[in-house]
Amino acid sequence: MVPRCSAITPSGERCRGVAVRGSDLCAAHHPQTQERRRAGARRGGRSRGVTEIADVKIRLRELAESVLNGSLNRADAAVVSQVWNVYLRAVATEIKVRELDELEGRLVALEEGYAETNGGRHAWRT
Repeated sequence: MVPRCSAITPSGERCRGVAVRGSDLCAAHHPQTQERRRAGARRGGRSRGVTEIADVKIRLRELAESVLNGSLNRADAAVVSQVWNVYLRAVATEIKVRELDELEGRLVALEEGYAETNGGRHAWRT
């Protein structure tokens, strides 16, 4: 028989998930897997940065076309393109921070897993 999760859902019913080995909780409710789940959610949020960059590229192309067809003067276009450049750098920085958070979470999970299999000791620590 497959062991079921013992957690109670917000609706008051018992969770229908399968308990992870050595626990009475499923991966969704187990405290050691929470960071991994959050990291997965962050990975899903990464696409937002990609769509923002695509939007800026479209607007920059439109800006260039406006200058070329004479509907916008070059000085105004230069200022607008500088603002978009700052925006792009902010988006790139946000993406890097998310990636570093994810890597840190993955590293912590690896360290904890290694420590569990080696009596609580890390090989690189004394």
